[in-house]
Amino acid sequence: MFHKILVPVDFTVKNEAALTSASEIAGRSGEESEVTLLHVIETIEHIEFEEMGDFYRGLETRAEAKLFTIAERLQTAGVRVRHEVLYGKRAETIVRFAEDHAMDLVILSSHKVDRDHPALGWGTLSYRIAIVVRCPVLLVK
Repeated sequence: MFHKILVPVDFTVKNEAALTSASEIAGRSGEESEVTLLHVIETIEHIEFEEMGDFYRGLETRAEAKLFTIAERLQTAGVRVRHEVLYGKRAETIVRFAEDHAMDLVILSSHKVDRDHPALGWGTLSYRIAIVVRCPVLLVK
């Protein structure tokens, strides 16, 4: 059973499949299961955080509002939910969060891979996370 489920979100339509899967798995895993929604605000390299502070705070405010809306929807379905907004490089930050919080499962949205050129999908965020993170990963399309 999976009790600590991480769902990184970027607020695109493709996240819906991951959120649906997380809700179903958490529902089957019982009351002690919890879904953590994580949004990573990618920082700009070589520019001091303070220099972009107002810009980042605006992004964080919008992200928190969107996470709150998603969390309410999952809670209405009976799922325990928490959410976080972090700053950094997305893949590294998601992997570090999963390991630091001993996640049992990471559910990632993915896009369909082109059958004629499957290697093009190897550089995606979901693939990079899936091969590095130490817990099970569910890729949904």
